Amino acid sequence: MTNISIIVGAPNEYSRLYGILDFITKLLQEKGLDYETINVHTLPAEDLIQANFDSEAIIRANEIVNKSTGVVILTPVYKASYSGILKTFLDLIPQKGLEDKVILPLILGGTFGHLLAIQYALNPVLSVLGATTISNGVYTIDQQIERSGENKFVINEEAQQRLKEGLEAFIRLI
Repeated sequence: MTNISIIVGAPNEYSRLYGILDFITKLLQEKGLDYETINVHTLPAEDLIQANFDSEAIIRANEIVNKSTGVVILTPVYKASYSGILKTFLDLIPQKGLEDKVILPLILGGTFGHLLAIQYALNPVLSVLGATTISNGVYTIDQQIERSGENKFVINEEAQQRLKEGLEAFIRLI
């Protein structure tokens, strides 16, 4: 069975990014695909900041990525780029650690003005890590995701359609 790792670069569990995570994991489950999620904010902050490659938590997270065929990367946009917490983890992925993997970037931003953060900020780092097959990323505006209770979210239909199409294209590549 295909194994997919999902790297979530949100700073906490209250981010609207978790609406996207819930949506795509339900789609993966419906398709019978196996996945594991790495919530970067739950990794030891000191290990991330100090680039502790020997950290057991970092080693475990890298093993999840290593055994994956596909990697979905979720991040909010801050200052026209992906989140700093995501960058701290990407810095700890071994050189060429994304080689032979299909990557799907999913980005959440405040306006479409940051749409190019996928191509100009995230994709170059993924390429340096060995990624050669980067599926077309999906950019979602945070206004397309409404809170419907504590850590519950509703994604509007247009955004759901784009996320579904992006995930299906990714799955075809893996």
